[in-house]
Amino acid sequence: MKSHYDVVIIGSGLGGLVCANILAREGYSVCVLEKNNQYGGNLQTFVRDKTIFDTGVHYIGGLSEGQNLYQYFNYLGIMDELKLKKLDEDGFDIVTFGDDPKEYKHAQGYEKFTKALIAQFPEEEKAIKAYCDKLKEFCGKFPLYGLKLGKPYHQNSDIFSLKAKDFIDSITTNETLRAVLVGSNFLYAGDPNRTPFYVHALSINSYIESAYRCVNGGSQISKLLVRRLKEHQGEAYKHQEVVKFGYEDKKITSVTTKKGDIIKGDVFISNIEPKLTIQLVGEDKFRKVYANRIKNIEPVIAGFSLYIVLKPNSFKYENRNFYHFKERDMVWNSQNYTEESWPEGYMISMGINKKTTDYGDSLTVLTYMRYEEVEPWANTVNTVVNKNDRGQTYEQFKAEKAEILLDELEKKFPNIRDCIEETYTSTPLSYRDYIGSHNGTMYGYVKDANNPLKSFVSPRTKIKNLLLTGQSLNMHGILGVTIGAVLTSSEIVGMEPLLNKIQEANKIEENPLS
Repeated sequence: MKSHYDVVIIGSGLGGLVCANILAREGYSVCVLEKNNQYGGNLQTFVRDKTIFDTGVHYIGGLSEGQNLYQYFNYLGIMDELKLKKLDEDGFDIVTFGDDPKEYKHAQGYEKFTKALIAQFPEEEKAIKAYCDKLKEFCGKFPLYGLKLGKPYHQNSDIFSLKAKDFIDSITTNETLRAVLVGSNFLYAGDPNRTPFYVHALSINSYIESAYRCVNGGSQISKLLVRRLKEHQGEAYKHQEVVKFGYEDKKITSVTTKKGDIIKGDVFISNIEPKLTIQLVGEDKFRKVYANRIKNIEPVIAGFSLYIVLKPNSFKYENRNFYHFKERDMVWNSQNYTEESWPEGYMISMGINKKTTDYGDSLTVLTYMRYEEVEPWANTVNTVVNKNDRGQTYEQFKAEKAEILLDELEKKFPNIRDCIEETYTSTPLSYRDYIGSHNGTMYGYVKDANNPLKSFVSPRTKIKNLLLTGQSLNMHGILGVTIGAVLTSSEIVGMEPLLNKIQEANKIEENPLS
């Protein structure tokens, strides 16, 4: 490790790695520092009983040729090597409710998506088309979503105040259709009173365009990004937790790691949570108003995941995801569970590897869990690098929750327990310790249509050589974080030249024989 770099990036989540790649390609000397044993933040995978599980990437949208994430990944030089499996085009997401035996399908491609919904709700054709038109319209208002130049989208404040629920309720009175349109709410943890329509639109649109699973998990994305980074002479180091920022003359001068290494730089990009960044830099280095605002932004709810290792040849592989809710109105209200009613809904995704054919080898079940439920163990830390035992009561808590969730799953898949080899769990504390997200939040900060600017965090800070990136800024998710990293990097290299290079990388070479 050198003592000085042009750019020092703290945290190797997707945002940090994309920034690192962009800047290394532009000729900057770049160093990425990661506290964990694995690069990638939410892209991390883990292995149990020889089975790979994803921590955060259940499926990805926008990856078919020419689509937005495809173009970004193609520019970064990782697209050709990604191992992907396209989900069922006739129903990649299945939404179900309580005892209703019907499976409501979200299909891929707007034509199929519309057709599938109209087949199930023939009298709602007008509403379904209005919904699709609105999705496209709103996505078109975000320049970088379409790889176009344009004003940073926070300036178009009118698009931030329309609530998702208000719009969907305005186009149809059919309660079931309303619930089906919001059926994949777990992708953004929507709140009926606050979630803006743009959050819903940006989350859903790219999956409608195309939906894929990562074969052998999402960590392949971070591995490829680290490989490309090194090819461009960039550097990345694991087990290097930043514990302090050096500050002089209103600028960051260095970072100090837990090991005692001091790394100096010209520009610093923090891919760690903004609340933690402010803490490490020192609140007194920022304007009081700014520090207080960041400190008080509400994080999105956290999650509880149940990881199931399946017995060989026991459970058919499903090339789709399931979203199930006890009642239709729980699509919006699953977060408001009580101890007795938990879980009000869940999402199921299956893992896939090179050998997967008719039968699956793993299931991941995700549901909401508030951080307060695990607060009794909040002072414990347990990661691969920092191994600790949270104690017997914590293990008991997780086991009880797993049983309750399995009871719910049995209602939908009656033979599920016969297919289970082993189960594992993660709680908000797992997300907090491995990902570094505040209170284990799944998706950064709550976006509120009633007060759009409250949770807006710019990549720029008042410290002129400190930039931010990651899921807490503009949008979460693979696509949202990638676009956010382009935005952050453009503060250094300029938006127009950067976009030109991304577009250039995606031009189809003319066939010399034609």
